[in-house]
Amino acid sequence: MDNDYDYCIIGGGIVGLATALALTERVKGARLVLLEKEADLAAHQTGHNSGVIHAGVYYQPGSLKARLCREGAQATKEFCTAKGIAFDVCGKLLVATNQTELDRMAGLAERAAANEIGFEHLNSDQLRRIEPAVSGLGALLVPSTGIVDYRQVCNAIAEEIASRGCVIQRSAAVTTVREDETGVSVATRHGRLRASKLIACAGLQSDRIARAAGLDIKHRIVPFRGEYYVLPPGRSEIVKHLIYPIPDPELPFLGVHLTRMIDGSITVGPNAVLGLSREGYAKGDLNFIDILDMVLFPGFWRTIAANLRSGLDELRGSLNKRHYLDLCRKYCPDLKLEDLKTPAAGIRAQAVLSDGTLVHDFLFVESERMLHVCNAPSPAATSAIPIGKMIVDRMLQ
Repeated sequence: MDNDYDYCIIGGGIVGLATALALTERVKGARLVLLEKEADLAAHQTGHNSGVIHAGVYYQPGSLKARLCREGAQATKEFCTAKGIAFDVCGKLLVATNQTELDRMAGLAERAAANEIGFEHLNSDQLRRIEPAVSGLGALLVPSTGIVDYRQVCNAIAEEIASRGCVIQRSAAVTTVREDETGVSVATRHGRLRASKLIACAGLQSDRIARAAGLDIKHRIVPFRGEYYVLPPGRSEIVKHLIYPIPDPELPFLGVHLTRMIDGSITVGPNAVLGLSREGYAKGDLNFIDILDMVLFPGFWRTIAANLRSGLDELRGSLNKRHYLDLCRKYCPDLKLEDLKTPAAGIRAQAVLSDGTLVHDFLFVESERMLHVCNAPSPAATSAIPIGKMIVDRMLQ
C-alpha cells in the first residue's frame, strides 16, 4: 500500500531531517516518510535560532555533548561546502569584564584545551585592537566558531533525502499514534499511514506527541522565549566576531551576546523569559492550552521557585529596554537605546522533570517500535548530523 512505510519520522526540524539523512544512509532502500505539521520545514526552533556553528567550548571534556558538538561542527561545514551553502567561520570572543569572569575564563580555557578546541588568550589591549567597540579585561578567541542559515541546511537535507526516496509530507499535523505488535499507525490531516517503526523528533511538541502515542512521560516542555534585537543596518559593522559573555555557572542560560548573522545583520540578545505560547513569536502572544499545560504540571512551579531570582532579572530586561541595554553595554558600551529598534524572538523547548529539574541532556522515551526524542540539548543544530546518526543507532539496536 502507498501509505505503508518501514519508518516514519515526526518532525521537520533539523534533528528530524538529520535523522532521516542518517537512516537513508544506513538502511538503503528503506521506505521512509517524514511528517511536518507546518507548511515549511524548520519553522520553529531551527528556523529561529542564532545560526551559530558552535565549537563546543562550554562542555565537560569527554562528555557526549562535547563530542557531538565537535563532530557536528565539522560535519555541518563539510555538508555546507558540498551543497554550496554559504557559511562564515568568523570566530567567537568570550569576553571577561571583571575579575570573577577572568577567573571563570581560565576554567573555560582549560575545557577548550581538553576538548582539543583551538583558542587564543587576549588581554584588554589585544581585544580592543581586533574589536574596537568591545570593552573587557580579557577574552578567549575561538577562531573555529562559524555562522550559517540553518533553514538552508534543512532545505538541502530535504532535497537529499527526497532524492533517496524519502516521502516528505508538509502540513501533516499528527493527531493520533497507535502502536501494536506489528507496527505503528499514525493519523494526520492527510489521512492515515502505517510504519513498522516510528521516530519522533517533535521539538516544542515532543511531550504531546509522546502522550498521544500512549507513553507514560515524567516531564513537560516549558517554552522559554529568547528575545533579541536586530541592529539597524548602519550598525552592522560594530563587531567582526561573535561576542559572548563568560557564562555564570549558577544560571541556566548564557546571557545576552552580539551575534553576526550570515545575511550581514547583527543581533543583540537573547534574554530568556517564560513563554506563554509554545509557538508564539510576537511579544504578548498567549496560548491558553500551553499555559494550562504548564500550570497543571508540578515541576513547572518547582522550576519557577528554584530560578525565581534569575527569572525576575530576565523579566526585568524584557519589560525595560534600558535595563536590557545595560546588559549589552557591559561589554559593548557603544550601543545606544535607539539601536534596539527591531525586536524578534525564538523559543526554546525546555524539558522539565516533575521535580523541577531542567533537563540539559538527551531525553529519550522508548517502546518496542517507537523512539521519542523528548530533549535534544543545545547546540542541537550544530550537532544535528551526528545526533541523527546516534538516534538511528539507538533505533536499530
